[in-house]
Amino acid sequence: MFAIDPDIRRAHTLPGAFYTEPGYFQQAREQIFARSWQIIPGSAETVRLPFDALPFRYLPGYMEEPLLLLRDQDNQLQCLSNVCTHRGKILVEQPCKLPHGIQCSYHGRRFKCNGQFQSMPETEGMENFPSTSDHLTPLQVQEWRSFAFTSLAPEIPFQEWIAPMEDRIGFLPVEQFLFAPERSRDYLVKANWALYVDNYLEGFHIPFVHKSLHESLDWSAYRTELFAWSNVQVGISKGGEHVFDLPQQHPDFGQAVAAYYFWLFPNLMFNFYPWGLSLNIILPLAPGLTKVQFRSFIWDASKLDTGAGADVDRVEREDEAVVEQVQMGLGSRFYTHGRYSPKQERGVHHFHCLVDKMMSRPISEAAY
Repeated sequence: MFAIDPDIRRAHTLPGAFYTEPGYFQQAREQIFARSWQIIPGSAETVRLPFDALPFRYLPGYMEEPLLLLRDQDNQLQCLSNVCTHRGKILVEQPCKLPHGIQCSYHGRRFKCNGQFQSMPETEGMENFPSTSDHLTPLQVQEWRSFAFTSLAPEIPFQEWIAPMEDRIGFLPVEQFLFAPERSRDYLVKANWALYVDNYLEGFHIPFVHKSLHESLDWSAYRTELFAWSNVQVGISKGGEHVFDLPQQHPDFGQAVAAYYFWLFPNLMFNFYPWGLSLNIILPLAPGLTKVQFRSFIWDASKLDTGAGADVDRVEREDEAVVEQVQMGLGSRFYTHGRYSPKQERGVHHFHCLVDKMMSRPISEAAY
């Protein structure tokens, strides 16, 4: 569709129209986001024991599909449509326990915790009932550490998607990190979701936009490593602040790593610091409007407010200001597309290649 050249030395960036035109924004809903893995916020804190249930919406503000995450009697995660197959009523409205299965509060239709139709009052005389259409639609659900993920129509193999991050930070006890609501907040950014991702995926702007962060990181040693559906930016400390205590068998052993910035296609960012994790969830709202959800998970509170992860709020404000200016510029009649720095913008080029790949693939094409 966009013909992004796989050779970064020759390639041009996505056209400005991709970030501004409603048609591309709507097309990305099915071509990219319905096929991708999305994190289920709050799963680690809410759905921990058998029969715990959490209603949620898939990409609220963009796709709004009502879904339900719950643990069954065998402590297995289930993700189901949260819409009654009788008349479309939302089944579960608040986090709760469902020891007796799911019952619709409209006409009493009941379902098992795996979504199978169980019973309904006043069905005498109904023919060909129940049928498969009376069951709740199950969705794929995957767990990584304490986090859960789902997809409406996954085309990316989950293990291929998550494995590079697990391989690199597997030494960290992520499942022991504690959610810190007082350090978590949402931001509204007047820019396209993909522009926010572009900005995240390169360290090129750090010396110019993030002066305080630049003082903590050795920019000359800053690097990006690419994987099939993700990439990582490795921040090396200048010295004087906390760094990871890497095990001897780790590929970065002996390096003063201050931060791992992992991006998972298309819109999830896991930022690991010696103090814990800052998770960024990028939610498209409109062609020129994005919600960024920051969620903090603390491992070692004694290392907070130091080094590369010292002031994520300030860094976010700086990023917000610059991408909003770029969003305005992309609408200019004098802008078409740009070029990539082969050294500094490998992550952006990688992202654009994946966007091009997903936007070009027919909806009817079989999954992997």
